[in-house]
Amino acid sequence: MDSTATLTMQDTEKLSFDKFRSEVLNDYRIACISRETSLLGRKEVLTGKAKFGIFGDGKELAQVAAAKFFQKGDFLAGYYRDQTFAFALGITSVEQYFAQLYADPDFSHDPFSAGRQMNAHFATPFVDKNGGWVDLTNRKNITSNLAPTAGQTPRSLGLALASKVFRNVDQLKQFPNLSSNGNEVCFTTIGDASTSEGVFWETINAAGVLQVPLAMFVWDDGYGISVPKKFQTTKESISELLNGFQKQPGTNGINLYTVKGWDYAGMCEAFEEGIRLARETHTPVVFHVEEITQPQGHSTSGSHERYKSSERLEWEREWDGNKKMREWILSNSLADEDELDEIESKTKEQVREGKSKAWADYITPIKNQVAKVAELIIGIANNLPEQAAALKKLAVDLTANREPLRRDVMQAIINALDIAADSDAAFWLKDYYNDLLTENKLLFNSHLYNEGPGSVLNVREVKPVVPADAPVINGFEILNRYFDRLFATNPKVLAFGEDVGLIGDVNQGFSGLQAKHGVQRIFDTGIRELTIMGQGIGLAIRGLRPIAEIQYIDYLLYGLQTLSDDAATLHYRTKGQQSCPVIVRTRGHRLEGIWHSGSPMGVVVNALRGFVVCVPRNMVQAVGLYNTLLQSNDPAIMVECLNGYRLKEKLPSNLLEYTVPAGMPEIIRTGEDVTIVSYGSVLRIIMEAAQSLQKSGISCEII
Repeated sequence: MDSTATLTMQDTEKLSFDKFRSEVLNDYRIACISRETSLLGRKEVLTGKAKFGIFGDGKELAQVAAAKFFQKGDFLAGYYRDQTFAFALGITSVEQYFAQLYADPDFSHDPFSAGRQMNAHFATPFVDKNGGWVDLTNRKNITSNLAPTAGQTPRSLGLALASKVFRNVDQLKQFPNLSSNGNEVCFTTIGDASTSEGVFWETINAAGVLQVPLAMFVWDDGYGISVPKKFQTTKESISELLNGFQKQPGTNGINLYTVKGWDYAGMCEAFEEGIRLARETHTPVVFHVEEITQPQGHSTSGSHERYKSSERLEWEREWDGNKKMREWILSNSLADEDELDEIESKTKEQVREGKSKAWADYITPIKNQVAKVAELIIGIANNLPEQAAALKKLAVDLTANREPLRRDVMQAIINALDIAADSDAAFWLKDYYNDLLTENKLLFNSHLYNEGPGSVLNVREVKPVVPADAPVINGFEILNRYFDRLFATNPKVLAFGEDVGLIGDVNQGFSGLQAKHGVQRIFDTGIRELTIMGQGIGLAIRGLRPIAEIQYIDYLLYGLQTLSDDAATLHYRTKGQQSCPVIVRTRGHRLEGIWHSGSPMGVVVNALRGFVVCVPRNMVQAVGLYNTLLQSNDPAIMVECLNGYRLKEKLPSNLLEYTVPAGMPEIIRTGEDVTIVSYGSVLRIIMEAAQSLQKSGISCEII
């Protein structure tokens, strides 16, 4: 009996050790794959096969350690250094990585952006072809990476806040595909130099106030491109600056850990504890990962030998994370030299093969176009002897290009058509040119807005029903009654912003509704427009329907960065895989002075391509537009006119059903002599002017 028990215990210990050893060696294998990918990726750029490259070398060890604690349902909001994270999570293959480096527009090759983003910008599908949210709780989720420094942090706040909302709002328990009781952690990565950005501090402060499961990893390699951190950060340490945020008994705040980027075991220990607490208690955590190296410098734009001393370069070689992990494995007898050499050799071969396959997949369809165009041009030359020499030269030059681009093909066609002029011999080349225009439009110019059932343009119009005895009430009261019914029937809707919660917003649209529908669904925020927008973006990405308020449109400028960089482009840069149906509610357009009543519509329309911009002329129309937006997946901004809140309007009886079609002009007055096109507050003035002109015999049509 004792002997059997001892044997079983020994077997269990051996199995446990074997599993541990296997995990460690697999982590080392992933780190080696990622490093070799960086090395070969840089060469592909420098030899001209790719235009630009920015890589994650030096951060491999920290990211394989962090990925060990990333569970199904979790979200990553990262940036362009996250390749090891993606390899470790099984999100990307080597072939897919290089496909994106080459900007391959074939979705089956680059399933993250279809060539629309530079390398290491990963994304996983959140919506299906019909615009419905997929099962996010049983997969590992990556929100489309961002390149603007610290641009991923506002969204991360909203992604983490969603977990808190799902945990605390009982009505949301009916959506298990979106959350498992709020147990999801949002992992966010950022370079140390980018913590100098104001949005980082705004995000950390808001996370500490809200108490949300946000895990922020700061990769500290000592530089921001060429600028050392003594010019970036007070005391040259972000963790020292964050000490005041450390959560204490009885307070809110964050948990803070400082670890070394070459210490695999130390990072695993710290990450496990911090993420466990974030998951269980929703306490945000920041991991300051120091002494990270950057073996190839910042990017392919230059060499780090220009700004790093020889001593610093030698230190980086000695304290390289992959090198230190190899030493740690050997010192702990987890493998011998031969086994590690074999891992390194096999990973190099794997990366070379993946790179070669990705390039072949990318270049083959272009070379097929080259061959067809050359054949068509030669055919024209055979029919136009006077232009034959020039046409044949075009074909020869095109086929001689070893690494042609699609634009080279299109340019050759244009040049050939110019030479052929109006000749019938060019018919088939023109036909093929039109085919390529159609193909290229689909490859490069689609999905700025939703194109299927989730499109705002596909929402069916429903006219307002206004009974003869409909009450005549203030515009803000119409909004208030609408929001009350909306929150009673749609549990996914949330509203928040400065003064939205307790007092019901400065114009009383939500008056009394927080008490009725709960502080988790209608709530106040600090004065921090950028992260209010970030909250809205993250909540929308996770399948909720946030109404994120900017108190006055003049202050939209504070939140414009994340709306323009992230929300407006998300559907496009993922080619329809991710949607962000946030509604930004604001007010203004009173046209009286600046700062609280402005109308910077030129800024809004041009900076937010990808948004639906609504400026209703009254609050009844605002209700119809809200209903339209809530049935679509496109992000939108609703500018309520300040001078409309106390104007009297008749209350429709179908507040929740009534819709106003987006993008459709409406004739509100017929006329024969003059047509006036306008919107918003000005329409009331124009209507008064039209009535005056009618007395003079001038008939005005108003659209």
